[in-house]
Amino acid sequence: MDYEILANCTGFEWDTGNLSKNWDKHLVSRWECEQVFFNRPILIHDDQKHSIKERRIYLLGKTNMQRKLFIVFTIRNKLIRIISARDMNRKEQNSYEQLEKSTTI
Repeated sequence: MDYEILANCTGFEWDTGNLSKNWDKHLVSRWECEQVFFNRPILIHDDQKHSIKERRIYLLGKTNMQRKLFIVFTIRNKLIRIISARDMNRKEQNSYEQLEKSTTI
């Protein structure tokens, strides 16, 4: 999957429960989550395993401060709704680093 899924998005919508959960569990701020969507490269895939009631998508990317994050989100009414955000694990970092090596910015 590529960036096209984000082409019609007009902003972010935050559920207060998820907003505080990401900070409390993983020390990931709202601003860091949003930054990742604007920095390149990003790796986007459908999260078919968890897309039961609605389509879920995961993203690997980095913040302005180069923090590598794994973000699960959905899109509702052209708004990106963050479900979960955390630091990438080793396997995810390896996948992201491969993407960085193969991407010319």
